[in-house]
Amino acid sequence: MDLNLDALWMPFTANRDFKQAPRLVSRAEGMHYWTPDGRQILDGTAGLWCVNAGHARPRIVAAIARQAAEMDFAPPFQMGHPLAFELAHRLQRYAPAGLNRVFFTNSGSESVETALKIALSYHRVRGESHRTRLVGRERGYHGVNFGGTAVGGIGGNRKAFGSSLSGIDHLRHTHDLTRNAFTRGQPAHGAELADDLERLVALHDATTIAAVIVEPMAGSTGALMPPKGYLERLREICTRHGILLIFDEVITGFGRLGAPFAAQHYGVTPDILTTAKGLTNGCVPMGAVFVQQGIHDAFMQGPPTAIELPHGYTYSGHPLACAAALATLDTFDDEGLLTRGAQLQSVLEDALHSLRGLPHVIDIRNTGLVGAIEFEPRPGAPGRRAFEVFQSCWDAGLLVRATGDNIAISPPLIVGASHIDQIAATLRAAILTLT
Repeated sequence: MDLNLDALWMPFTANRDFKQAPRLVSRAEGMHYWTPDGRQILDGTAGLWCVNAGHARPRIVAAIARQAAEMDFAPPFQMGHPLAFELAHRLQRYAPAGLNRVFFTNSGSESVETALKIALSYHRVRGESHRTRLVGRERGYHGVNFGGTAVGGIGGNRKAFGSSLSGIDHLRHTHDLTRNAFTRGQPAHGAELADDLERLVALHDATTIAAVIVEPMAGSTGALMPPKGYLERLREICTRHGILLIFDEVITGFGRLGAPFAAQHYGVTPDILTTAKGLTNGCVPMGAVFVQQGIHDAFMQGPPTAIELPHGYTYSGHPLACAAALATLDTFDDEGLLTRGAQLQSVLEDALHSLRGLPHVIDIRNTGLVGAIEFEPRPGAPGRRAFEVFQSCWDAGLLVRATGDNIAISPPLIVGASHIDQIAATLRAAILTLT
């Protein structure tokens, strides 16, 4: 294929290195991609944590085409269209109890930005405008907008953009190789790390803190599971101090852990929950923010003709996105995909943990249909071992994700045991080539 690659500035990519030997895909179906020269690639990452129902599902494709022909766009400000209301109502059935108000965005980054703005504005409309501080967590990823970057805790994503926002703090991360390496499911140690929030309360006073945002399972940093009791303790501290708890479920939402949401999987309900990715199976950009009704209702005061929340996007609740989301939910329901991760957890778990003892492997962790392999950093070249495994797997017909010194696995929820066997065998061969 004769392509000029010069004009495109690619996201989160080593552009110069990539364009020397591009990794291109041109078709997808089911569990696989195909390269322009016809090579089949097993998708071990659900695209980018988003293609939960597999690629090119006919019902979703048909719904998008049908909606594009019927109505391609509808303005979302002071206007509406039926599919947006239908989708919001439908989503209530999957959400944790009480999270029954939905605000549509176009991405995970926008969902996080929306959640943070709602949290700040909520305290203001309640007469607590002094609650302006936001708390994230080290190694957390909350997208790339200014708010999400500020509360995020991955250093490489922050340092290029200066001081970012003020009034931001971070909890310590929960990764503890000494006590929790090679854990299956939730680590046994680390619940006490939630008490780090009490340190920030003592430092700043609880009445200055608006919200805490965490990923229930930290995905982009390398699939870090929460220690047993950690989320419960964080929920209790937030409730006691009047601090809103936000779960970023852009990755974990829509079945990744074996339940519709990680909040249900772990039995902890936040005040606000952000989603995107799997909502439309990755077919059309869309996000959704779920909010406790009490938070929503706090805004519903004053003159009824006043705009309660001066926030939104041109493409909020886009007709094509709504059509894709409704068809995606139908597919999830008909095929039982939102709970399939629980059924296949032990299969993926045994396959990944069979790699324990291979050279340079210092941790393996998993839950549902997600897992990670962590490598000992190469002296002077952190992250290179994981990238070399990623490249070797690609050459062998498998797509995995390299993040830092980790390889993350998150296949579409339609994955079968034979696919998992192929993932493990390909990873084993790639790891054995490491130096």
